[in-house]
Amino acid sequence: MAGGPSTPALAASVSTAGGLGFLAAGYKSVEAVRRELEEIRSLLAESAPYGVNLFAPPGHGAGVAGVAAYAERLREEADRRAVTLGVPRWDDDNYQAKLDLLCAEHVPVISMTFGCPSSAEVDRLHDAGSAVWVTVTTVQEARFAQQAGVDGLIVQGVEAGGHRGSFDDTHPGDLGLLALLQLVEAGVDDTVALIATGGLSTGHGIAAVLAAGAAAAQLGTAFLLCPEAGTSQAHREMIRHNAAPTALTRAFTGRTARGISNRFLREHTPHAPSAYPEIHHLTAPLRSAARAQGDADGFHLWAGQAYPLAQPTPAAELVLKLAADARDALQTAAERITNGD
Repeated sequence: MAGGPSTPALAASVSTAGGLGFLAAGYKSVEAVRRELEEIRSLLAESAPYGVNLFAPPGHGAGVAGVAAYAERLREEADRRAVTLGVPRWDDDNYQAKLDLLCAEHVPVISMTFGCPSSAEVDRLHDAGSAVWVTVTTVQEARFAQQAGVDGLIVQGVEAGGHRGSFDDTHPGDLGLLALLQLVEAGVDDTVALIATGGLSTGHGIAAVLAAGAAAAQLGTAFLLCPEAGTSQAHREMIRHNAAPTALTRAFTGRTARGISNRFLREHTPHAPSAYPEIHHLTAPLRSAARAQGDADGFHLWAGQAYPLAQPTPAAELVLKLAADARDALQTAAERITNGD
């Protein structure tokens, strides 16, 4: 939930209610992450857990040679917004500096997406008292991450909103969550916990993945309408209207991601190369201008396939309801099996 929706208030509310709230460190300066860590700690009891999500350094996209041509296609968009396109460039989102900060701050849980930390980095985080989770979209990624010594695998089905957590954007995993969860469970040993994510918005969905072998469920889109979330107004309105399907695209950032279909996505998806973060920097001024203008057709509307189920409920209240509904669903399922229904 990087790029706006993630806030200390949202993460703290989730943790206070018994969940595990996460801060997004992506796209933020090291000092901004430090300030948010201070803020979430001020909102939580001393022993309350929380986590931070970090972008692993991206590789150089296979489509970098196509960035210039894509930029030319976007000139009309830039003229329409009266902005200058951003300068496409590669960077690692200050990975090492953020890793240094998180080790120094002894954050309880560190999750990573877009790749896997090295075994030495996992050891370093463990020495700092942090559990390490890695997002995976294939069995091969899961095995690689387990070999690196991680504690948890965030198994991301293709239903999930936002960026695919794949290590290689040219081969993003495309399996649905239940199929992938079962395959990963069979493909790794039981020393690593499985956290299921993708299209989960209700207690029934959470119950389903727990029954399928997950130790926990991770939800994102379900919290986008919470008052504590930093979701923009235009994005909120598109979720409430739930009039459009979601689709996978590289049009906004150069990396495969799922969002609500809008004009920009439909017009530019066929031409967008796999080149992250170059395309992210190129389109940033366009997206910022569209968001400021309240034009939902001009910026990314990340959301999972079940986004119409999102509700404008306070985060703590939502966590409690999801937990209660999941317990009821599991109990009902157990009774059906027992009674032979």
